[in-house]
Amino acid sequence: MDDQSPQSLTGIVSLPRVKTSFVTVSRLFSLNSKVSLAHQGTIKNKKRGRENPVAEDLSSLQQVQGLVKWFDPAKGYGFVVSDAGGPDILLHVNVLRNFGQSSVADGARIEIVTHQTGRGVQAVEVIAIQPPEREDTPVLSDFAELDMVSLQNEPLEPARVKWFDKGKGFGFANVFGRGEDVFLHVEVLRQSGLADLQPGEALAMRVIDGKRGRMAVEVLAWEAALAAGNQD
Repeated sequence: MDDQSPQSLTGIVSLPRVKTSFVTVSRLFSLNSKVSLAHQGTIKNKKRGRENPVAEDLSSLQQVQGLVKWFDPAKGYGFVVSDAGGPDILLHVNVLRNFGQSSVADGARIEIVTHQTGRGVQAVEVIAIQPPEREDTPVLSDFAELDMVSLQNEPLEPARVKWFDKGKGFGFANVFGRGEDVFLHVEVLRQSGLADLQPGEALAMRVIDGKRGRMAVEVLAWEAALAAGNQD
């Protein structure tokens, strides 16, 4: 680990951010504006006797809310079920990575921008993800005697995944500047809307001294942590 890495969430501005997609940049304008411009472009080109494929692409964009039906990081894709009904929506891992994470938990609420293709509807941008709904009980028995409210006051610390085995249900990460391993449990991931982690993936974690040593009680994808930090 790099001993010169910043120790606080607000200081980790030097981490490489994911490459921003064309659709993400296009959100400088509203979705309605894009559709309007696309429509105008189609009309102008029809007068000239030809269609504008870019305009057609923009006019098919829709903002959709729904639930993650399933997502398999090993396959690199999954599907979303829209609240409005209709066919399942393909969610590719590259689109998810542009949001800042490499997996998403089944049953998580998700807001996406979709595009109609010849093979069906697919997501081209992830706007927001909310963890699956769960009962108001401790995620692990390790946390049963802990004050969950006070745990939320623990600082978010920057870290990278050392390894994670979804089949075993756990893995380890390292906080920047420290050599100690921090235990990660899959149920802790799920409460943040994650399902799996890749070695080297950037995270923000709340860490405590638990029954198994240093343990993460909350794990956030890096982009989600940055967004939360900007709101504070």
